[in-house]
Amino acid sequence: QVQLVESGGGLVQAGGSLRLSCAASGRTYSTDVIGWFRQAPGQEREFVARIRWTGASISYSDSVNGRFTISRDNAKSTVYLQMNSLKPEDTAVYYCASRRGIGTSTVGSQYDFWGRGTQVTVSA
Repeated sequence: QVQLVESGGGLVQAGGSLRLSCAASGRTYSTDVIGWFRQAPGQEREFVARIRWTGASISYSDSVNGRFTISRDNAKSTVYLQMNSLKPEDTAVYYCASRRGIGTSTVGSQYDFWGRGTQVTVSA
């Protein structure tokens, strides 16, 4: 089992920045992938970014590429999502999730463990 706790959400004006954190505990492996997903009201959950604990397999969705940066601190068992140049359409609940195994995925159903999410609201 892996426990994930997100933090760092909040209210920010358009053009601003936030840094989300995903603290992991439990049985983690270096090959695990940590993904960030988001879900806005009335919309389906969408992939945002992912990284492996080794630092490899970084990927971003087209909608955030160039604005968001994913990173990890293995000593703190924490994955970060630095979000810059935020837009109102980035408003959503952001979740981190863990996927076991050597494969990678942008599909939420292929992730094994999930946090409870943190709300990000970007005002115009």
